[in-house]
Amino acid sequence: MRYIENLQEGERVTAHYLCKKRETLKTKSDKNYLRLTLVDRTGEIIANVWSLNNAIQSFESGDFIKVDANVENYKEQLQLNVRKIRKSSEGEYLPADYIPTTEKDIDEIYKTICSLIESIDNKHLQTLLEAILVHNQEIKATFLAHSAGMRKHHSYMGGLAEHSLNVAQICDFLAPRYKFVNRDLLITAALLHDIGKIYELSPFPENDYTDQGKLLGHITMGATLVSTEMAQITGFPKELQNLLLHCLLSHHGKLEYGSPITPRTIEAFILSHADTLDAHTKQFEEHLSKGPATTNWAGYNKDFGGDIRKSNP
Repeated sequence: MRYIENLQEGERVTAHYLCKKRETLKTKSDKNYLRLTLVDRTGEIIANVWSLNNAIQSFESGDFIKVDANVENYKEQLQLNVRKIRKSSEGEYLPADYIPTTEKDIDEIYKTICSLIESIDNKHLQTLLEAILVHNQEIKATFLAHSAGMRKHHSYMGGLAEHSLNVAQICDFLAPRYKFVNRDLLITAALLHDIGKIYELSPFPENDYTDQGKLLGHITMGATLVSTEMAQITGFPKELQNLLLHCLLSHHGKLEYGSPITPRTIEAFILSHADTLDAHTKQFEEHLSKGPATTNWAGYNKDFGGDIRKSNP
């Protein structure tokens, strides 16, 4: 198995990958070519098929395929220039090699989430968290198996739970360090801020935007889910409902980042920065992990605007 994360510019690779997406596009000279998104458990890569000949056998999105390709660098990103394709035969691949999964123990992640829920003093907020993440077995199972994104960060099974816990722990660290912070509200918002992603993204191996995800987005769907659950809890204070929903709706921080409103409370402000911190730090970590072992420099990253370097010896 030749994993995507180990591919090097200039090499020729013959390996099996999952075709996540197949598109027929046209070159500037109006010639058809295929653009594929290929995945394995270490990541994904764009593959272009410039010559549609007999060496390119029939296949569709969702198929496992064997490719013969050259690894090239295009705009600081590795891509495959494909020479041959055929559908993989059963027994030629292990499905587990094609589903990226968190390196952390998902059971331990969930135990820690449950401990945070138990630490919430406000009974309305605790009941809400239990209703969504403990008692609703369908949501719980989906939450623990889901990714937090398509490719930017935590884009693997268990990534949503891992990211949600990280954000909640950052918030828990910050809460006692500033005045006026309602810890219970902040931790609840942190654990639920991305709950709408269970509807926005399809499960693996596809891990792509759903129709409702494209139309509504995870912020809207998450707020709707939480609103529905709060309505089922007797005596849930209206003011507390509004404060929690505000945190969820503003957690991207800026209107241009997709939030319908900017943070207006200290809890919403902390949450938006904790979310960004974990997401961007994970991006940094993942870029470093894919860098060459022969140097501390991991190469250019367009999101951070320069070459990224490891600091540890």
